[in-house]
Amino acid sequence: MPPSLHPPDTFNAELLANAHPSDWKNPTPTGRYNLVAIGGGTAGIISALGTAGLGGKTALVERHLLGGDCLNYGCVPSKALIRAARSIHERRERGRESLASTNYLSTQSLPPKTPDPFSAAMERMRQLRARISHHDSAERFAGLGVDVFLGDAHFTGPDSLEVAGQKLTFKRCVIASGARAAKPDVPELEGVGYLTNETVFSLTELPRRLIVIGGGPIGCELVQAFRRFGAEVHLVQRGDRLLPKDDPAAAEVIMKQFAREGIALHLNAKTIRAQSSASGKELVIAKNGREQTLTADAILVAVGRTPNTEALGLEAAGVKYGPRGVEVDDFLRTTNSRIYAAGDIIGQQQFTHAADAMARICIQNAFFSTPFFGRKRLGKLVIPWTTYTDPEVAHVGLTPAMAAEQGVEITSYREDLSRVDRAILDGEEEGFAVIHCRKGTSQVVGGTIVASHAGEMIGELSLLMTRRLPISALSSTIHCYPTQVEVLKRIGDQYNKSRLTPSVAGLLKTILRWRT
Repeated sequence: MPPSLHPPDTFNAELLANAHPSDWKNPTPTGRYNLVAIGGGTAGIISALGTAGLGGKTALVERHLLGGDCLNYGCVPSKALIRAARSIHERRERGRESLASTNYLSTQSLPPKTPDPFSAAMERMRQLRARISHHDSAERFAGLGVDVFLGDAHFTGPDSLEVAGQKLTFKRCVIASGARAAKPDVPELEGVGYLTNETVFSLTELPRRLIVIGGGPIGCELVQAFRRFGAEVHLVQRGDRLLPKDDPAAAEVIMKQFAREGIALHLNAKTIRAQSSASGKELVIAKNGREQTLTADAILVAVGRTPNTEALGLEAAGVKYGPRGVEVDDFLRTTNSRIYAAGDIIGQQQFTHAADAMARICIQNAFFSTPFFGRKRLGKLVIPWTTYTDPEVAHVGLTPAMAAEQGVEITSYREDLSRVDRAILDGEEEGFAVIHCRKGTSQVVGGTIVASHAGEMIGELSLLMTRRLPISALSSTIHCYPTQVEVLKRIGDQYNKSRLTPSVAGLLKTILRWRT
C-alpha cells in the first residue's frame, strides 16, 4: 500500500508524487547491477547517484518515501519549524525592547501575523518540504540513470535480493535502510499514545501542553520550538544534564536559556508510567525518590534511534547485525565482502552529512580499492555536528571527556562571545567557543561553539582538522568585522600569545631595540 501523509493537502500530495508516486512502475531488471542501494535516504541516494554518474548500472530501492528521514521527518521539516519559532521569539523580544514599530529589522522573512502562528508555520513547512522533495524524486533519479524500485527489499542470497516479486543480482550492494524513533520503556505509554519525529510534523494545531521525553538534540530542538509557539512544555531527562554527548559547558548554556524561556526541566528523572485522565495525558516521573505527575495534551518521545534491520533477510546474505545495527569494519564492509553499509543503519554518527560522506567511502572502497586510488576509512573522517537550539551547539572532534577516555592530553583555548563586538551588538552574548589542541602542539583535535549560528561557524574548525592546519591559522586568516566568527580569530591570537615565553619575549625586545 502506498504511504500517506497527514494532512492530505496539496503540499503533501506534491511530496508523495515525488517521493513515492502511486502510479510508479518498477523497471524490469536486466543483467547484474554494479551496485544496488537499499534505502532512499542520503546514504542510499549518494551511493546510487555516484555509481550511476561513473557509468555503473545502478538500482535504488525504497519501501517508503524517497529522501529518507532527512527530507520527510528530520532535518527539513524541523529546521523550517525552528526558523518560524525563532522568528516569533525575535518579534516578541523586539516588542519588549520597544522596537516593534521601527524599520531597523526587516520582517520579510517572518511568518505572517495570524491568530494561529503554529498552523501557519506548519503549512509553510509542508510547502517548503514539498518544494525540496523534487530533488529526491523518483523521476529525477530515473532521469540520472538509476533504476528506482519502490517496495520492500529482502536478500535471497549473498549477491541477490528481491523487490516486489523481482529478483535483482549485484556485484556490490550498500545497505542504507536507516533507523527509526526508538520506543521508550514506559508502561502504558502505547495505550496513552505519543508522538515521535515521524508523526510530530503531521500536527496542524499546537498542543497547549506538551511533555518531551529525552534531552538529546531532537528533544531539545523541539521543546524550545514548541515553547516559542506558546505551548506549556516539560522536558524529562533521565540524566543530570541535557545534550550528554556535548561539552558540559555548552549544555549549561542551553539549560540556562531554557529556564529563561520558561521550559520546565526535569533532570535525573525516571519515567514510571503513563496514564490517561480527564485532564489529558499524564506521565508519572520519579525524582529523588518522590513521584510527580505531569499532565499534557501530547507526549513527544525522543529517546534515540532503532536500526531498520528487520525484514531485510540479512541472514541469507551472510550479513551480521545486532541491536545497534549492521556491523561494519572501518572500510564500511559488512561480513559479506560484496556488501557495504552506510548511514544510520550502522548506528554511528547519525547525521545526514555523515551519511553522505559514508556513501562516498562505500563507492571508493567498493570499486576503486587499488594501490593507485587507495581505500578510505570511516575513522579518518572529521564529522561535525550541530544541535539547532537557540543558541546552536556545534562540535567537532574530541571533547575533554573523550580526550581523557582516549588518553589524549590536551590544552584548551576558550573565548566567550561576551567579548566579541558583533555578539554584543546582536544581543547574543550567551555563548562561547573552545578549541582543544594536542598538548604541546598546535594540532587541533576538537572544539565546540555555542552561538546563534554555530553550525555555520564550525566549518572553520572542521577545515583545520581535515587539512591538518595549525590553530594559528585562525589568527592569520582575515575575518570580516564585525562578525561572531571573530571569536575563532581571538582564540588563534590567544594561542599565539601562549607561545610568547619569557625567553621569546626577551628576544623580541632585543630585536626591537636593534631596529630603533
